[in-house]
Amino acid sequence: MKIGELAKLSGLSASRIRFYEASGLIHAVDRKANGYRDYPPEAAAMLDIIASAQSAGFTLDEIRHLLPIASKGHWQHEELLEAIQRKVVEIEAMQKRLEATKAQLLTAYESIKNRPEDLSCIDRAKWVMERLHGDGIAPSPSATHKPPKPRRSSGG
Repeated sequence: MKIGELAKLSGLSASRIRFYEASGLIHAVDRKANGYRDYPPEAAAMLDIIASAQSAGFTLDEIRHLLPIASKGHWQHEELLEAIQRKVVEIEAMQKRLEATKAQLLTAYESIKNRPEDLSCIDRAKWVMERLHGDGIAPSPSATHKPPKPRRSSGG
């Protein structure tokens, strides 16, 4: 099948398909006498796998090592299972970070929205930060503050 047909079938652009081919993610294709690429029918399924893996957070390098192309046409089931499990652990850690960030933003939003009107601007900002630190949502400045590095003096 020609690249245009494969692009239409897969929903990917022809340039993306060429990129995947150049990156070694799909089989090198035969070229017809007119120079057109001729893709096998299974290329569409492989492109679907690649696109799904990318949307799940796998890098192209990770995908390349897991595809049957890397192992002479055979899926590496154990490596595939391990990679999927690692990705699930990464996603769970990311979800925890996102939940903490969401909680921090919601607290900041509510604090700013319901701030005391009788405070100065700087005191309002301090009040908001105290609420964030008090809820254990934002790290305290002392926990994240690093003392400045000493400057090198010029010998002059």
